[in-house]
Amino acid sequence: MNLDPKQTEAFRSVIRTGSFEQAALRLHLTPPAVSQRVRALESALGSALVVRSRPCRPTETGQRLLQYLKRATLLEADLLAELAERSDAPLVVVAALNADSLGTWFFPALAEVLIRERVLLDLTVEDQDHTYSLLETGLAIGCISSEPKPMRGCTASSLGSMRYRLVASADFRRQHFAHGMTRNAARKAPVVAYTRKDTLQSSFLLRRLGLPEGAYPCHYVPGAEPHYSAIRYGLGYGMVPELLVSDALARGEVVDLAPDEPLDIPLYWHTWKVQSPRMEHLSRQIIEAAPKILGRPAGEAD
Repeated sequence: MNLDPKQTEAFRSVIRTGSFEQAALRLHLTPPAVSQRVRALESALGSALVVRSRPCRPTETGQRLLQYLKRATLLEADLLAELAERSDAPLVVVAALNADSLGTWFFPALAEVLIRERVLLDLTVEDQDHTYSLLETGLAIGCISSEPKPMRGCTASSLGSMRYRLVASADFRRQHFAHGMTRNAARKAPVVAYTRKDTLQSSFLLRRLGLPEGAYPCHYVPGAEPHYSAIRYGLGYGMVPELLVSDALARGEVVDLAPDEPLDIPLYWHTWKVQSPRMEHLSRQIIEAAPKILGRPAGEAD
């Protein structure tokens, strides 16, 4: 069976935009026309593809179709470049990664190969516990995740561990934790998290002090640098990658509130088993380059 490109594009637009109305605007069609194309595709495949909620989301079959369409598009582009003897054509990589990776090791480890291979990046930044879902729904062809288990049709390769330190400014510690990091003090001291999906701080406070999420004040500041700046300027305390904070700790600009309890988060590169030769090469480069900056996961032999 041949998939109708107009129908598949309508389906993808609905999922990207979250509604038939927005998809219609993007495709310069009417909403009924978009709906008709999606229904025709569902009829041809014999299965529902879209959960018509707000926003619209793919069904399990719809997720599988999204994955296939993304991979097929990339494989076709790579093949056409080779057939046209355009081996120097840019490789577009649609990937999902966490803000800490983007703000610390990603470019130092990979800039050279990204430039050499003429890679064009289309990155989505998400918490490391949630990037996996973007690969699963077909919105990325690779992701950096804390999930070690690959999903069906994919591989998961260890990149090393991101080490975090619980830090604050010296003034903040004097104001809130002058007598140590006690349960009562932590109830009043503001935490700085990235988003409500960020569980690094909440998991630590629950484990160490038995404080559930919501039992203390919390700022939400997305982005590695802004998050760290909020901590450095005394708005609160939080988990910061050691790669980002080591020099400031040495200079005394910030202090470690739990020096004996660093947090190591293993990271993995997930991508499809079937991919273009250039993407396979880039994946190998990522897997080889990342551990040179990141530490090895806990328990992994040297």
